[in-house]
Amino acid sequence: MLAVDWSGDQRAAHHRIRVASAVPGRLLEVRGGLDREGVVEHLLARADAGPLVVGLDFSFGLPAWFAREQGCADVAALWDLVEREGEEWLRACRPPFWGRGPRPRPPLDPARPGLRATEEAARAAGFDPRSTFQIGGAGAVGTGSLRGMPHLARLREAGFAVWPFDDAGPSTVVEIYPRVHTGPVVKRSPAARRRVVESDPRVPPALRDEVTASEDAFDAALSALDMAEHRDTLRALRAVPAGRPETIEGALWLP
Repeated sequence: MLAVDWSGDQRAAHHRIRVASAVPGRLLEVRGGLDREGVVEHLLARADAGPLVVGLDFSFGLPAWFAREQGCADVAALWDLVEREGEEWLRACRPPFWGRGPRPRPPLDPARPGLRATEEAARAAGFDPRSTFQIGGAGAVGTGSLRGMPHLARLREAGFAVWPFDDAGPSTVVEIYPRVHTGPVVKRSPAARRRVVESDPRVPPALRDEVTASEDAFDAALSALDMAEHRDTLRALRAVPAGRPETIEGALWLP
């Protein structure tokens, strides 16, 4: 099981991205130094070595109404559009995108919700996922998502299954939300991260400093460990039925 703490940083993603590897009951590795393209190359190489499930912490789609307005009939068309237009969306920050410069969140419109169905469900379960349309400010996930979706197309073309659009296969990627896997720890506190890690026997002492060095490493490590505990479930995932919003919006994998 691999978990990737992704970054949408234009120039310094390699300083932020962390990739963690785990098997049930044990963290194997946390590595940094990879940019977004490097992560994809790493995943392709790992897939050649055997069965693999990868968790990526960015949105795999956008709200269905937005995809329809852009003329996208399926998620492949949406990813292609994001590859062509995503950087301009980030630069201009026109509604429904918000959070960069003077752009506040647009007024709520029930017909054009800012959250995907999966995020609404996560909120109902007590979590606080942010809108993919938010591309600036605290907690923003939109930039990393727009710079991540085109890589999903490349992974799919290389043979990866991308859930929830595909049944799980020998190599599968799923969308993760690290807060689900870390629990309610105050992640910005190094001391709090250290307490969690030192009380977790799945983290070898030799990896504790690396895991607690940053929120990024902590998120990747705890997510990979949780995924490993649910590996049979992950390997048995099935695509969502036609007609569901998740077929173009994507869905968080929640244990």
